[in-house]
Amino acid sequence: MYQSLSPVSEALVEALPVARDSHLGAALQFFLYDTPKVLLLLTGIVFAMGMVNSYFTAERTRALLAGRREGVANVMAASLGVVTPFCSCSAVPLFIGFVQAGVPLGVTFSFLIAAPMVNEVALTLLFGLFGWKTGLLYLGLGLTIAVIAGWIIGRLKMEAYLEDWVRDMPKATAQFEAEGVNLSDRIAAGIQSVREIVGKVWPYILAGIAIGAGIHGYVPQDFMASFMGKDVWWAVPLAVIIGVPMYTNAAGIIPIVQALLAKGAALGTVLAFMMSVIGLSLPETVILRKVLKIRLIATFVGVVAIGILLVGYVFNWLL
Repeated sequence: MYQSLSPVSEALVEALPVARDSHLGAALQFFLYDTPKVLLLLTGIVFAMGMVNSYFTAERTRALLAGRREGVANVMAASLGVVTPFCSCSAVPLFIGFVQAGVPLGVTFSFLIAAPMVNEVALTLLFGLFGWKTGLLYLGLGLTIAVIAGWIIGRLKMEAYLEDWVRDMPKATAQFEAEGVNLSDRIAAGIQSVREIVGKVWPYILAGIAIGAGIHGYVPQDFMASFMGKDVWWAVPLAVIIGVPMYTNAAGIIPIVQALLAKGAALGTVLAFMMSVIGLSLPETVILRKVLKIRLIATFVGVVAIGILLVGYVFNWLL
């Protein structure tokens, strides 16, 4: 199915009353090719990660992190963020659960940064659309941001800037009792993950690919290089500033990234834009305001934004 996508999309465009070499023809071919491609990639990886996620419930994650020393715990937390099925929507209940379990504040932030930013959807689409080198570099730098940002926040000793009702909650013992889950249960969990995740993100995928198709078909070649190229020093901070207020996820933003790159935008600039959208989204910040005071939220946003800026410049320098 995957190998037949390109000829099938070309045949479908040829069957339409549209010239293939026109702007509309190029946009339609992009949309008809990328939509099933992304959905196939996503379905396969979400099924596999759904099975993996059956080993990492919220209770088990808290138990693994509670009582660990900072540094090692930050690395563990960021790594668990990659393989656990939590997004910014889960920010408040996860944050409360981690605090109750005695997980240090900086370690908690390492997890909360990595979970949305370096998730299976983002990595799958990056590997599938840009190749394994880009995917691995993004994974490494994303984890580095999560680990270092969490460690810095932990060193700043900002527990006083938790909301009072969170700080005063009684501590709970982080325990995990293994459940009798067999292979068929894990396969069922994989199928359920496909239903939940793919079922939830497909509108974002269609919207993102539609926008990307418009860019691919109608934006002149190398147009983006004029203000998103490697030589434009202010492009990376501008991309971060634009990305933070937006609300979408990796499934919706990566097809747009693909189209921007095809039109001459620098990889580091568009990835900084993507990371700011999914790692520093305004909705997540608003949700976290329920448990964090303004100074701690500002510190979180500032530290992560600096990390994303560095990633953008490193990508532009290396690639």
